[in-house]
Amino acid sequence: MFTGIITDIGRVLEIEQKGDLWAKIACSYDVDGIDIGASIACDGVCLTVVDLGTAPEPWFSVDISAETVSKTSIGRNAWGPGKRINLERALKVGDELGGHIVSGHVDGVAEVISVTDEGDSTRVQFRAPEDLARFIAPKGSVALNGTSLTVNEVEGRVFGVNFIPHTKEATTWGDVAVGDAVNLEIDTLARYVARLAEAG
Repeated sequence: MFTGIITDIGRVLEIEQKGDLWAKIACSYDVDGIDIGASIACDGVCLTVVDLGTAPEPWFSVDISAETVSKTSIGRNAWGPGKRINLERALKVGDELGGHIVSGHVDGVAEVISVTDEGDSTRVQFRAPEDLARFIAPKGSVALNGTSLTVNEVEGRVFGVNFIPHTKEATTWGDVAVGDAVNLEIDTLARYVARLAEAG
């Protein structure tokens, strides 16, 4: 489990098809404190660490299944050497829950359709997949590329989010551009509320 509070910005060093897709990711974590088999959310995708190293800089590597590639932005040629990605290590008991509960299981891919600067902040509009739009509500939570965010407005499949300067600096959201494919995870609570409403 994760909180959607990004703790590092990683950088893809290598990516290769080896049966499953394999990626080597540079980070600023102390890799001596990461176990093989640990979970790290990479742009919101929960991936398992399969190797670690420190030269020439700290790094970890992950295997990415064909299913994960097909369901996330990774499958849209979004990852390649030099690609910056949001990182979050798994939640530990006793950690501060600053965002919302995030599983790292991406529900679908949204598309950035507009980017507008408003003072120091940036307003971004996204188009959600049709089957997920009903779970997105104004003032509700979503995880986008692993970042816990509050929805400002919703109109059909389109929803907007405001990014403050801190978020743009501490994550990859300062790089956002129209046409970007974005990993979308729906708030678990919203999903259960919708199912309860259907059952009623």
